Amino acid sequence: MKAPLAGIKVVELASFVAVPAAGALLADMGAEVIKVEVPWGEIYRHSTPKMAGLDHDFAASPPYQMDNRGKRSLALDLALPQAQEALRQVIASADIFITNVLPARLNKYGLNPDELRAKDPKLIVARLSGYGPDGDRANDPAFDYTAFWSLSGLMDQMHDVGTPPAWMRPGIGDHSAALAMVNGLQGALRLRDQGEDGQIVDVALQQIGYYINGNDISHALVTGESLGRHDRSGPRNPLWNQYETKDGRWLFLVMIESDRYWPLFAKAIGHSELVEDERFNSGFTRFANTQELVAIIDDIIKERTLDEWTEILNRDRIIWAPARTLAEAVRDENANDTGMFVTVKHPELGEFKTVAPPFRMSGHAMVGDSPAPLLAADTADVLKEAGVDDETVALLVAAAG
Repeated sequence: MKAPLAGIKVVELASFVAVPAAGALLADMGAEVIKVEVPWGEIYRHSTPKMAGLDHDFAASPPYQMDNRGKRSLALDLALPQAQEALRQVIASADIFITNVLPARLNKYGLNPDELRAKDPKLIVARLSGYGPDGDRANDPAFDYTAFWSLSGLMDQMHDVGTPPAWMRPGIGDHSAALAMVNGLQGALRLRDQGEDGQIVDVALQQIGYYINGNDISHALVTGESLGRHDRSGPRNPLWNQYETKDGRWLFLVMIESDRYWPLFAKAIGHSELVEDERFNSGFTRFANTQELVAIIDDIIKERTLDEWTEILNRDRIIWAPARTLAEAVRDENANDTGMFVTVKHPELGEFKTVAPPFRMSGHAMVGDSPAPLLAADTADVLKEAGVDDETVALLVAAAG
């Protein structure tokens, strides 16, 4: 079966995570994706494991490799007018232009989406911003830490009572935004296939934060109030809570239907007598006496190690999971057996594993094992294919040196 985006040409002018991740997914589906990068390479390209504090000699950035797989590299110094004009020619030969460059800078480079589409009505533009393309904050710089995490209320909500606001790991909001961008682009392509003009697809990190946290945000919109934070010592449902094991590890119980699972869980932990205890014999009484029950479960869970509880809880099909380290998580047998990780064969870095694409298609292999491009590797070819004259090509290749 033909790749779903075969024949679609995408120009990506972006750095860091969200838009490049969207570009990688488009490449996974068969699009030709041209990554426009500064001649010295964006900082994300150079973020090696050693720079992250790990004792490893991998000579590149694993996240950059994941989010830029399968692309071509066009290195341009956009301070040069010739580079700006050449980029406009490359975009004119494309179906889609994706970017996270702020509106003021796009205008400076002659890349205003409305002007590009006035020249080519079929062009589709997707742009990422922190706070939306309109309003007073349209040109404000942002990361997902600020717009997605902090301003959306997630940072304040995602920590237990009595602890500081939670920290977020890199790229969580960005990868969520990438999925939204790809979804919007496929809708725009569908409309264009039906004879409509191209359009602008906008994705704002702040909006993604509201959507990802939609369960809580929808409550706040209706009530004007914040939901209470999780309190491990006294949750609404003691079977939806985290507990420490004998060896200092943690397990996470997730039995949202507590009445259904309470007898099974009590039996699994060797305390069936708790089922008939009048303090705990219904969801209401367990909530009314939540601190007592948590204290009891705390003592029971601390009697055994995580490995011991793993055998017990899995045997009785309890809904739970261990709080794994990252090093443990990537050794997961099911994840490795079912293709959640793939091996990349890189011309300079050799073989290494990375994260596979987040969805599959029955008629098209979403493999995700293509390497990210070497910096500037395709500059001359991409410019020539777009009709840039030989003299300008030579100048820009030299500038990308």
